[in-house]
This record gives sequence, structure tokens and C-alpha cells, in this order.
Amino acid sequence: MSLGINLQHPRRYSIDAESLKRAARIVLARHLKDEAGELSIVVTDSKTVRAMNSRYAAVNAPTDVLSFPAERAPHESDEGARYLGDIVVAFDYAADQAEKTGAALGEVLCLLVIHGTLHLLGYDHDTPLARERMWAAQALALQSVHIDPAVVEAYGRIENE
Repeated sequence: MSLGINLQHPRRYSIDAESLKRAARIVLARHLKDEAGELSIVVTDSKTVRAMNSRYAAVNAPTDVLSFPAERAPHESDEGARYLGDIVVAFDYAADQAEKTGAALGEVLCLLVIHGTLHLLGYDHDTPLARERMWAAQALALQSVHIDPAVVEAYGRIENE
């Protein structure tokens, strides 16, 4: 099974690229079983994410992470991996939220990648049952990367500005 993770980020953002890739791979491995899959993670600024949120989700507000599932694979890799889509993280927004809650930025970034990856796999949190299902999968993934799932509650106390 091949799990390709393409991470794009400007050097000005201090991130642990391998931790973010590992977080995405853990989710993919658990859910794709023997199927190969690929996704892209883009770490950018909140201005860019706000513009994307406005354009693609008709929400003119900042946010920390957006997911763009691929409808159909635009390509398959040499190994036949299915392209799942893109995750876009607003680094400065996530850093600000992490600081306000006292959460470790590295843990928050992993949480956002896990959350975005689950969205690419079809999870959502638009109903109580869907949220329960997604939060359970998210907690398992967080534990697999040695992050206390309580980071979700701490981080989630901050409302989008």
C-alpha cells in the first residue's frame, strides 16, 4: 500500500513536516486498508485561506483548515494510488488559536491535518451522529501520534473570529 503525502509550505513557517505527514498517513492507513492513496497538504496564511473559504464555501470568514476532496482522481500515481484531495491549513490562524488555548502548536497542526484527512475520506460533523463518528476516528488518530485527544476540546473552545 502506498500512502503519498505532498506537503507544501513556505520556509517561514516553523513546522515539523514529518509529524504532519505521519498524522495523515495514520488516518489513511486505518481507513484505506490495502488501498493506495495520496493527498496534498498546503500550509499557508489566513488571508489566503479566508479567500478560499469565501470562494469555495461562500463563507467570508477566516478558518484554520479547509479540505477539498477530489471528486474523481485527476491522475493516479505510478503505483495506482487514488488522489483524495487537498488540505489547506492557515498557519498563523492556527498558531493564534493555539496560543489562546495554551495548546501546543505542533499538536494543533497535527489535529488539523487529521481533521482535514478525515474530511477527505468522507467524514463530516454536520449532525450529532456524524460528529460523534468523526470525533471518535479523530481521537484514535490523535492517540496513534501520541497526542491527547483533549486537545480537541481545548482548541475547540475558541470561536472563529
